[in-house]
Amino acid sequence: MTFSPMTIPQLLIDAAQHHAGRTAIEENGECTDYRDLPHLALAVTRSLMARGIGKGDRVAIWAPNGRDWIIAALGIHCAGAVMVPVNTRMKGNEAADILQRSASRLLFVQPKFLGSDYLALLAPHRPDTLEGLVLLGDAPAWDEFLAGGSSVSEADARQRAAGVRADDLSDLLFTSGTTGKPKGVMSAHGQNIRAFSEYVKVIGLRAGDRYLVINPFFHAFGYKAGWLTCLLAGATILPHPVFDAEAVFQRIAAENINVLPGPPTLYLSMLAHPKLAETDLSSLRIAVTGAATIAPSLIERMRRELGFSVVTTAYGLTECGGLATICNPADPAQTIASTSGRAIAGTEVSIRDPQNRALAAGDTGEICLRGFHVMQGYFEDPQATAETIDTEGWLHTGDIGQLDAAGNLRITDRLKDMFIVGGFNCYPAEIEAGLIEHPAIAQVAVIGVPDERMGEVGCACVVLRHEQRLDEAGLILWAREHMANYKVPRMVRFYEALPVNASNKVAKNELRSLIM
Repeated sequence: MTFSPMTIPQLLIDAAQHHAGRTAIEENGECTDYRDLPHLALAVTRSLMARGIGKGDRVAIWAPNGRDWIIAALGIHCAGAVMVPVNTRMKGNEAADILQRSASRLLFVQPKFLGSDYLALLAPHRPDTLEGLVLLGDAPAWDEFLAGGSSVSEADARQRAAGVRADDLSDLLFTSGTTGKPKGVMSAHGQNIRAFSEYVKVIGLRAGDRYLVINPFFHAFGYKAGWLTCLLAGATILPHPVFDAEAVFQRIAAENINVLPGPPTLYLSMLAHPKLAETDLSSLRIAVTGAATIAPSLIERMRRELGFSVVTTAYGLTECGGLATICNPADPAQTIASTSGRAIAGTEVSIRDPQNRALAAGDTGEICLRGFHVMQGYFEDPQATAETIDTEGWLHTGDIGQLDAAGNLRITDRLKDMFIVGGFNCYPAEIEAGLIEHPAIAQVAVIGVPDERMGEVGCACVVLRHEQRLDEAGLILWAREHMANYKVPRMVRFYEALPVNASNKVAKNELRSLIM
């Protein structure tokens, strides 16, 4: 089958024609039909055009999963603008940094979420480049925004949407790296459509399937493997704003959920639920989990006790659009549990040594990717791009793994010091860059340490400035005020000096041995 490159605006129009009469989005009992999606999205496009938003301009969204998020995103895409999702856990200064470095002209924002007042958080840090805010979840404000587009016809908006090309940027997702600052990953429309068309085929997603999207929309798993995938298949998107195992369990039976991707902890909590035996989970069919290590017995129990006929694991990172490899659901439980499957069609995986030479099956080295899904680069950062994508087109992931004889990828370690707290990737360099701002800290190194509940948590190893005083509780309290909750160290250890290696770099392995 040859693939014709497409764009998200083209997908929107096609889906409306092919799936008219089906529910595209269902939220709190309100159903949005596929046939109505273009009109809703283009109303946003018209208002963006009226405000002077042009092709390639950046427009950000800072809000939890919801219908309005999708409508706003599609409106941005149809305007030919670049969508910039902002992590809902970020503090005002962190969000402002993303907005400033992306030069986002407009921000769609839900004023309050999980006790956070985003408007108040952003106000002291708001960059000059941000021209305006559009409030989500506020009906009068939304109506006022849409009314501003009356000077632009829907025909003009459709013409703008039709002018978007497959290699135009669709989104700028900021991912953390070893430099301590998040970097903007540039992805194009055609890359996303092609990769997740493969995903739809592998998992067997069908028109009319009901997909509970728990993974956050600001992340590729919730956006691209979530609602965008639903549009490709004609499935119904059921956004879920806050992960809560009990609420998810209740929604499955009440709302006839067929598709339920999520972390292994989601499925473990369902299997441990006291009402498992008496709850109707017969609608469940498809489960997709990340590259976390899981026991083969979990795969078997998900099939047997939760009723999933499709259970698979996948691997990806933002720099490749979120999808690199995926297991064939027909593979044995051992393969699905212990590997992340094979490269998606049209892409390659190579395990390479420190001299960038390809290694044989079974050998361990850095996981490198090549193909249509690799990012166009880091936004306005050619040096970081050149350090990540080599001259042969290989994307160096920083993850360590091996390929088996069948081409299945097994992830064995992380080249970088990243650790995962409750499903969120934490990058020590980024956290260290934040902690070093504390006036009492002279030096800090952050490492991940095992934690029974969270999997891993951060431990800050601190050297204080001369004659300064600071205790564990004080630093944790300060960190909570200055960074997203998942980045906040759960442990602090104080040292006279940090161990260093011959290159005078902090010897984190020595720190780990001291703490563990």
